[in-house]
Amino acid sequence: MIRDKRKSATVGIVAGIAMMFAGAASAEDVKLPKDISWTAYESGSSGYAQSVGIGNMLKKRYEVDLRIIPGKNDVSRMTPLRIGQSKVCACGIAAYFAQEGVLMFAEKTWGPQKLYNLFNNNGRNGQQAAVSVESGIKKPADLKGKRVTFVKGAPALNQNMEAFLAFGGLTWNDVVKVEVPGWGQSVDAVINGQADAVWGSTVSSKYAQLVASPQGLFLPPLPHDDKAGWERAHQIAPWWVPSSVQSVVPGYKGTVPYQGSNYPYPIFVSTNDAPDALAYGLTRAVMDNYADIKEAGPSMDGYQLSSQNFQFVFPYHPAAIKYYKEKGVWTAEHEAHNAKLLKRQDVLAAAWKEMKGKSVPDDKFAEEWLKVRAAALTKAGLPVVFK
Repeated sequence: MIRDKRKSATVGIVAGIAMMFAGAASAEDVKLPKDISWTAYESGSSGYAQSVGIGNMLKKRYEVDLRIIPGKNDVSRMTPLRIGQSKVCACGIAAYFAQEGVLMFAEKTWGPQKLYNLFNNNGRNGQQAAVSVESGIKKPADLKGKRVTFVKGAPALNQNMEAFLAFGGLTWNDVVKVEVPGWGQSVDAVINGQADAVWGSTVSSKYAQLVASPQGLFLPPLPHDDKAGWERAHQIAPWWVPSSVQSVVPGYKGTVPYQGSNYPYPIFVSTNDAPDALAYGLTRAVMDNYADIKEAGPSMDGYQLSSQNFQFVFPYHPAAIKYYKEKGVWTAEHEAHNAKLLKRQDVLAAAWKEMKGKSVPDDKFAEEWLKVRAAALTKAGLPVVFK
């Protein structure tokens, strides 16, 4: 018995030493460049605050300096990726529009972008319209005749707001459109009494100013049993998911949790030429060091490995997939879904090449592209989504 105990103790010590060396080797596997940059919404957004928290972890664990490139709208956030200034974006759903080559990205200088997913924040917050208490708005239908912000160059914000209006049976023609140059200014417009509604995440730190202002903040719920409302919204924003909203900006006086909508934000995407070391290292660094970032910003719980959605609208970077396979969470079903998304990107790229070969006036270009795009996707047996 004594020998057995000593043998067990020896095995335990050896196993412990092996784990120590494995941990060291694991740390060495994360070979990130000393300087990384990615784009995000401007200061005051939840995506910017979360990026700061991740940047602090990267500095602490890997001596990596993160440069956050703020953008007022979706186009300005995607531009650094297109011109090669950055390989990563802490994006919103506009990245999906860029991948599809629609809305603001249907122009000659853009077209469909090949993007890879790395990881996302699938949190307990909500993505929806926020209104002032003074407006008296309690539900989406109450927005009729009210002043609603419209952010120039921000198709994600505006498309989502349009879906919110549709939930209530409304369109942009039923409200007063208040045009602003950036997301921060859209919140300021409500704070200053120049507008009644703004789109954003329920945990955006900028909303703290609205909560504390005379206007006040209210988050109209989206009842999950309103099937007709959800059907109308999904015709415009198929990425919406009925969710129990549990995370909101501090100081909010409304009922929490409540029935609302959500989708990943930020969505961390890279260009298709992002180096494997960057894609693998960044994915692993964030997933393996969740304990370091969970309190670093608003609604960080969605960065957990268990919260990742591998059947989203973007294909994953091969190096990120390598990490997920190592963790045993990437399945054959995920692989099949990923292959379909890669095929979709190839179909869109071929359609764009065909489109670029056409002689079409600038004012007719987007209209003709959507026709070419729809025809190519239909021929390939893939959903069109945007028409």
